[in-house]
Amino acid sequence: MEHKIEIKLKQLLKESNMTQQELSSKTGLTQRTISVLVNNKIERVPKTALSKIADVFELDDIRDLIDFTYNDRE
Repeated sequence: MEHKIEIKLKQLLKESNMTQQELSSKTGLTQRTISVLVNNKIERVPKTALSKIADVFELDDIRDLIDFTYNDRE
């Protein structure tokens, strides 16, 4: 069984009609950091980045930003 963690930032941006550049400006995170998060190409996600993003989107539950699933590889 393989675990998969997905950052749902692309979905949040689309639902909020916000660009990556706007999110970068609002969070103080670099555009590169936002881009790798949107594309799920990051291995280690800084807690401060998650906190800043959650603040911008006014999230009450981290599961609105992160999805954790299991993939059976049999």
